[in-house]
Formats: sequence, C-alpha cells, structure tokens
Amino acid sequence: MGEGRSRIGNYAFLSRLELVKLRRKALRRGVWLRVLSGIERSLVDLAIAAVSRVRSLVLARSLAFVVEKLSGFFDSGVERQVRAVGFPLARRLSGIAQRWGNVSASCWACDMGFAVFLAVCFAGVSV
Repeated sequence: MGEGRSRIGNYAFLSRLELVKLRRKALRRGVWLRVLSGIERSLVDLAIAAVSRVRSLVLARSLAFVVEKLSGFFDSGVERQVRAVGFPLARRLSGIAQRWGNVSASCWACDMGFAVFLAVCFAGVSV
C-alpha cells in the first residue's frame, strides 16, 4: 500500500458536518473564493448536499486534494515555519546527538517547543 493511499484513507472519515466546518472556516478566513477554483468549491458543496459520510475512494481522493490545498492557508506563518524549518532541524539535531551517544535525544525530533525555538532562531519568525 503506497503513501498516497494511506493519506487518502485519512480523509475517508469526512462527514457532512466536517465539510460544513471546513467551508465555514475557509469563508471566514477569506480563502474559499481566493484559493479554490469553481469546480473545487462545487465539489465540496455537492458532497455536503449529497452524502452524510464520504465512502467513495474517488470522492475521498478529490476532497483530500481540496482539504490539503486549504490547510496550507489555515496555518499561521509561525506554524508554517515550524513545520518547514523547526521540525527538520530538530530531526537533524536529534540524529546528530544520538550518533554522539545521547540516547534521550530521540524525543527532540517531535518536541514542539524545541521546533518552535529552532524556527524562531533560524528562520527569523516572531512569535
């Protein structure tokens, strides 16, 4: 099973309520019309109107694309930098420290505080 299939499986749980919340959040943040094409907006609207829970793999795949597209615009600049800079640096430093014999450094790779610290220090993010 490929990575794409497991990623799509994560969105197969989408229900009408979750899609309505997604649309409402996108409208409030002003990204619904700016980011999504008319076809993508129609897909979400039709899914809300037609299904109570997404069961079709084809529909889940299409909605996953829309959800991923919107999720990048929901994050603040800090969250984006922590994901793009902080966590990769934390993983790299964790690996180096583990090779030097620091067994407890394995938890650095997923430590949110450490990742924020690294993002602030090396990406110039202001919190």
